[in-house]
Amino acid sequence: MTQPVRGGKPLYGQAIGIIMLETQFPRIPGDIGNATTWDFPVAYRIVGGINPAMVVRRERPGGLQQFIDAARELEAEGVGAITTGCGFLAPFQEDLSNSVSVPLFTSSLMQVPLVHAMLRKGQRVGIITIDADALTEDHLAAVGADRMPTVICGMETYPSFRQTIIGNRDTLQRKDMEDEMIACSRSMVEDHPEVGAIVLECTNMPPYAAALQEATGLPVFDIFTLTSLVYHAVVRRGFGGSM
Repeated sequence: MTQPVRGGKPLYGQAIGIIMLETQFPRIPGDIGNATTWDFPVAYRIVGGINPAMVVRRERPGGLQQFIDAARELEAEGVGAITTGCGFLAPFQEDLSNSVSVPLFTSSLMQVPLVHAMLRKGQRVGIITIDADALTEDHLAAVGADRMPTVICGMETYPSFRQTIIGNRDTLQRKDMEDEMIACSRSMVEDHPEVGAIVLECTNMPPYAAALQEATGLPVFDIFTLTSLVYHAVVRRGFGGSM
């Protein structure tokens, strides 16, 4: 029997909504803000007046409502799940997820407990973040990662990455960014050979994940792996193989 197709929404097919900060730095393929990063349609919503430096340094205490409004707008458009463009929004996880009825995940750091569960006893999860000094127990606790054995490496001492993302420059030197991330990852695993996998906190880091994996030989998790996992949970497809 043919069933009627139900409407009621202005847009269709965008299963993942992404709340973005207001930035001007280039969004190369692999970055959360480049739509070609994804193998599926996404819907963006920009929170005006808030940039990465403000979120990392917690300089905008009244910004939560803007993110709630953005999440609700994306839900109203019909997305099946929502994420954000900055891993440092982790402290907003409970407030934001409670503001909508669809799954909402603020940070790649939510993968840390899962990744740790995959590792053998004695191994740690390596976290590469935009700023290790700014990444606090509050960020980790908000996503259930505070009790996990981790090693944290920050990019705050690497000039190209810091100036491009935190400085919000309108130019980007991909080779310099990649070299700095490789240097950070190698330093971390050399100093801490117990690191068994890496989680990238920053949503601007996935373009360099393959290079990090090649340099370290370790699994690398990031906002791309988390968002892809959630997408395949909210958009299940039938299997058409043969017996």
